[in-house]
Amino acid sequence: MSYFVYVLRCADDTLYTGWTTDIEGRLTAHNRGIGAKYTRSRRPVELVHSESLPDKQSAMRREWAIKQMSRAKKLALIAGNP
Repeated sequence: MSYFVYVLRCADDTLYTGWTTDIEGRLTAHNRGIGAKYTRSRRPVELVHSESLPDKQSAMRREWAIKQMSRAKKLALIAGNP
């Protein structure tokens, strides 16, 4: 099973990071208002970055690492310049 870490751009231009095993399902859930509390009032959301990882622990560590990044570093990651 693959795990994914993803970054969403919300309608208010904020960035949200999460992990999942079903990236399309999570994107749909966020846009339907049944995703994370953070994204419920910031819809619609757009997938701007994703990474595939081999296991849950790796995905959780990578999510945490991305969440620790400054906005500028997250934008560089999204642009493909990590």
